[in-house]
Amino acid sequence: QVQLVESGGGLVQAGDSLRLSCAVSGFTMEHYRLGWFRQAPGTEREFVAGINWSGTFTYYSESVQGRFTISRDNAVNLVYLQMNDLKPEDTAVYYCACTSAFGHIKDMAQYAFWGQGTQVTVSS
Repeated sequence: QVQLVESGGGLVQAGDSLRLSCAVSGFTMEHYRLGWFRQAPGTEREFVAGINWSGTFTYYSESVQGRFTISRDNAVNLVYLQMNDLKPEDTAVYYCACTSAFGHIKDMAQYAFWGQGTQVTVSS
């Protein structure tokens, strides 16, 4: 059974940092690309960051480029999202997801498995 479980969310002030973690189980992690997405109230879910199988390629949305870093540790089945210089507009539920497909890493439709999400709230 494939499972992804996010953790690390919370309430922080603008300019603070948070590190989200996503624990994966039920599949061979190194066979999958992983992505982080977020959804704010009243908006559509959007791509945040993605990482390839080996961790040698990463891709970010323009809104987080230079502030967020995605990484993975296949040995312990974890993927991370380091978020620095957080802004109120980063407030959202953050989800991790995995895909074995070969489309663009930001293409949400190809991600077959999703976690339940973790709330990140940034106050001004």
